[in-house]
Amino acid sequence: MSWKRKLLINGVPLLLCLMGALGLLVWDWNTPYGKEGNTVTVVIPKGTGAGRAIDLLNDQDLFRSRVSFKLLFTLFGKERNLKAGTYDFTCPVTPLEVLDRLNKGRLMLTKVTIPEGLTIEETARVLAAAHLGSEERFITAAKNPALIADLDSDAKDLEGYLYPETYLVDKGLSEKAIVGILVKSLREWWRSAHVDAPESRLRDTVILASLVEKETCDSRERGLIAGVFYNRLKIGMALQTDPTIIYAERKRGLYGGRLLKEDLSFPSPYNTYLNAGLPPGPICSPGRASLDAALHPTSSEYFYFVSRGDGTHAFSKTLREHNRWVSKYRWEEKREGRR
Repeated sequence: MSWKRKLLINGVPLLLCLMGALGLLVWDWNTPYGKEGNTVTVVIPKGTGAGRAIDLLNDQDLFRSRVSFKLLFTLFGKERNLKAGTYDFTCPVTPLEVLDRLNKGRLMLTKVTIPEGLTIEETARVLAAAHLGSEERFITAAKNPALIADLDSDAKDLEGYLYPETYLVDKGLSEKAIVGILVKSLREWWRSAHVDAPESRLRDTVILASLVEKETCDSRERGLIAGVFYNRLKIGMALQTDPTIIYAERKRGLYGGRLLKEDLSFPSPYNTYLNAGLPPGPICSPGRASLDAALHPTSSEYFYFVSRGDGTHAFSKTLREHNRWVSKYRWEEKREGRR
């Protein structure tokens, strides 16, 4: 028997086996697997290699055969693109779809909005309510000033530096890492904004911006209020801003929900009626508009402002004029039963 005939006799079955195996692989890679509507969440830790990642996926029963998926990843996977984090798969899902998610790094992200003007504790509650971690661990992470120490060596914690914004966050991140994302956003704002005001100091800017944030929600007034504060600081006049007292009382668990006349003498370094200059630190995390206002205040001759009761303020150059506004709006409040 010639060698050609022997090759044909022995080779055809082998070729058919190979074709059958390839067909099974192609079928497996393209056929959905898993219980209809079942959601599988897989967390791939930082530093995880492809082999361990495949094991984690296999542990969650995401494909029929680990060997089959391993071969698929070996042929078409992009290990350099493999991102650590949380992946969410809705079954049934094909191995090719799983691979596509891994290659593109499509993590399961949670949308969370941090409003302007929150303290550390309030921010921690928002993050915890979004199921991103423990409120207590968020507070602990935010009490460590290391993330901002190079820009603010006087910071005792991260009060003021948890940048208000809407974030898409991986649920697999630690509380410390998520706090780091918020601080990073503040640092990015400072890097871009500081170009126009290189002489400014971050700490002073954030402290003053936090006062502006608590004094008004009207974007048209932020620059004017920042300007009033700067005018007072220039002549050594006390800032006399109520939110600093409220912050001080809340830190001690003493705020009753309404500021009374006797509260103006509340003993605290944050009390800007008793102490001239800026308070010792920020009283909240200001938003971008208030930060920009603190960096670029509106120039004016105003030294006073009082709430009109509608979210806006009346501004005055003299104490006499200011007192007239105060009398007017207090009378209107009493008449309308707002006090």
